Amino acid sequence: MTRAGTLFCLASAAAFGAMGVFGKLAYDEHVTVGTLLAARFALAAALLWAFVLATGRLGELRALARRDAALAFGLGVAGYSAQAGAYFAALDRLDASLLSLLVYTYPVLVTVAAVALGRERASRRTAVALALASTGLVLVLAGAAAGALDPLGTVLGLGAAVVYTAYILVSEGVAGRIGALPLSTLVCTGAALTLGLGALAAGDLDPGPVTAAGAGWLVALALVSTVGAIGLFFAGLRRVGPSAASILSTCEPVVTVALAFAVFGEALGPAQLAGGALVLAAVLAVRVEVGRRPLASAPLPVRSAA
Repeated sequence: MTRAGTLFCLASAAAFGAMGVFGKLAYDEHVTVGTLLAARFALAAALLWAFVLATGRLGELRALARRDAALAFGLGVAGYSAQAGAYFAALDRLDASLLSLLVYTYPVLVTVAAVALGRERASRRTAVALALASTGLVLVLAGAAAGALDPLGTVLGLGAAVVYTAYILVSEGVAGRIGALPLSTLVCTGAALTLGLGALAAGDLDPGPVTAAGAGWLVALALVSTVGAIGLFFAGLRRVGPSAASILSTCEPVVTVALAFAVFGEALGPAQLAGGALVLAAVLAVRVEVGRRPLASAPLPVRSAA
């Protein structure tokens, strides 16, 4: 495992981990949820297309089978857009640190779903991971201060994890046939279309009140926590392999909790910290056993993924 690869993976985890904090800071600058979602994916898609053209890799997209290209685009239109929408709607109602722990149950959900669908074999380690994650989730929710746990925000946060689980399972086949850059570009473009039209239809696309600082946080979301984070992850993946990259990415919710405390003063209680530790232990147990393409390596991970 190279030092450069390790640093790339850790930097990717930090960039993804900062996503919730960037989102909160944007909300503080009068950015609406719809405006944030539309701007984030429009900017990210524009950056990805610019990179494709600048590096002369447009041929990779043209060479795709129509079915694969349509499926990749559809994953953005119907899959990643739904996950991102749920995540950032929840972020408007919950602390970034609490939300990161709720969403980070997705690796265990993917493993359980894969076993249920017959894609993977059940094992004692899988059962232990499920028990750890379930107990941890109960502690995270029960540890919230009275009245501080928004019911709708909680449902949206867990919904983001469930939707992302389905997204990973559906995208697994096409991800094996399409390169990371074409896949991420098409997914992001599809998500930008859906979220932009959705925000417009809902009357939530309102860039008027957005301050210069708010625009800066939107750029940070697109550049740092989307395009940069994905690029760093795949650069690290090539150097350290899937298992190590997957384990290193577990630092992501830790970064979110630390940044949320430093920037907003968000503090998790003892029960929530213990629950978060159990969730991370469950994720590590699953990822050490899997030893294949990491769950986080799907195109445009939530990561805190959205």
